[in-house]
Amino acid sequence: MISYINRKIESVVTEASQYFPVISVTGPRQSGKSTLLKHLFPDAVAYSMKDLNVREFAQNDPIAFLNNDKGKMMFIDEIQKVPALLDYMQGIVDEHPDRRFCITGSSNLELLRGLSESLPGRAGVFELMPMTYDETRAEQQGKPLDELLFNGLYPAVCAQKNTARLFYPSYVKTYLEKDVRDLLKIQDQLQFMRFMKLCAARVGSLFNASEVANEIGVDSKTVTRWLSVLQASYLITLLPPYFENVTKRVVKSQKLYFNDPGLACYLLDIESPKQLSRDKMRGCIFENFIVLEILKHRFNQGLENGVFFYRDSNQNEVDILLKQEGEITAIEVKSSSTYTAEFEKSLKKIQDYVKTPVAKKIIVYAGDFENTAGDIKVVNYKNLSSVI
Repeated sequence: MISYINRKIESVVTEASQYFPVISVTGPRQSGKSTLLKHLFPDAVAYSMKDLNVREFAQNDPIAFLNNDKGKMMFIDEIQKVPALLDYMQGIVDEHPDRRFCITGSSNLELLRGLSESLPGRAGVFELMPMTYDETRAEQQGKPLDELLFNGLYPAVCAQKNTARLFYPSYVKTYLEKDVRDLLKIQDQLQFMRFMKLCAARVGSLFNASEVANEIGVDSKTVTRWLSVLQASYLITLLPPYFENVTKRVVKSQKLYFNDPGLACYLLDIESPKQLSRDKMRGCIFENFIVLEILKHRFNQGLENGVFFYRDSNQNEVDILLKQEGEITAIEVKSSSTYTAEFEKSLKKIQDYVKTPVAKKIIVYAGDFENTAGDIKVVNYKNLSSVI
């Protein structure tokens, strides 16, 4: 069992704490938010809004609660359960510039709304996703790709404090019983579970709300609302198409990805790495893994999304466009272990489709052959971070 695995986001959070009186870390349940902040700020006095007694104190007398530890940084876990604290926090940091708070939340929708209304310009806001391959490189040593994808990258599994076989059923059950109940007031959890499974079956595909609604037997507005909750609670990411003033009409639908490949495997009823190795969704799960690695790379630098896909009405397509510093990195994802020249086809044409300069072209795949000297860089997934 591993006690703590260092996170790539640590340096930017530490830097931000020198400039902002409030540090906010959001992200999915069990992504390591509390562990990260306790590691970075060991002297902070910690309170959890999951504790009913603490929550009652915070709700009934928020000023007394926030002034409980004036001389030290205050760490408040799951603050979205008592959002009014953010309003009072503003007054405290304005009147007492030396006061410091760090807060976490697993609901993006509620927490970010509160931060933007109550603490504009006073909070450094970060998103912590499940772990990256680089963060767990030592733990993944010698493990085949299918095992990596099946296990996923939640800290509890990576640190060997739990197994994927036990972790994901419990994770989804907790999510359905707490977040879904609180955010949507859904009575029929089986129906919502079916919705989640249908989403998993569409990993890496354009999401069509009407199509899903017909399969479940609800209207498309309900599906859109449910989808927004999956986003707000950090279970899925919707990847937008890349837009600029191009002559060809670009597809407007978004692609759906889960924020962890292990979670997607569980929802697809994949019960082992061996089953995954022969499953028709394996390529999509691998693509999901790579898309999230790139998103995590951005978030761990304190940057916003900046990740897109390209597809136009003529079926020209590139899996990932990463826009950074006014340039594009175009990336094709292949789950094959065998490299072929066919992989380069769309990358060779991408500059014809977009006006923004394409600075890098990358093929990331599961094979061992690599070439980073040419116009199109070819890398194994383990070395993706070295070229983006």
